[in-house]
Amino acid sequence: MSGRVVHFEVPFDDAERAKGFYQEAFGWDIMSMPEMQYNLVSSGPTDMQTGPTEPGFINGGMFARGVNAATSPVLVIDVPEIDHALEKIEKLGGLTVTAKAPVGDMGFAAYFKDTEGNLLGLWQSAQQS
Repeated sequence: MSGRVVHFEVPFDDAERAKGFYQEAFGWDIMSMPEMQYNLVSSGPTDMQTGPTEPGFINGGMFARGVNAATSPVLVIDVPEIDHALEKIEKLGGLTVTAKAPVGDMGFAAYFKDTEGNLLGLWQSAQQS
């Protein structure tokens, strides 16, 4: 398990307001993916195939509050196998919120709560499955 934070997610109530805010405040590039009810966020120089092209930052996403379990920003952690990670999380006192689900052909995602009640995400790349 890599355990690295590889992505962030920010829910919104008003898509245009939120996108405008982050674009103006931080210069984020935001690409709408309506078929997935999701917006990809590039927070720095990015190659669409490989991700960030400079060390030191991660990219993320934005979505309408209520589309999934997240109601506040979420950190997403890379794991080799989500099902195994969720088993370990539960053994340590955490809780599965959403089971492993496909994200297009890119990979798989799930949400869990840690022992402090914080919601976090898991990511498994498709090439790892």
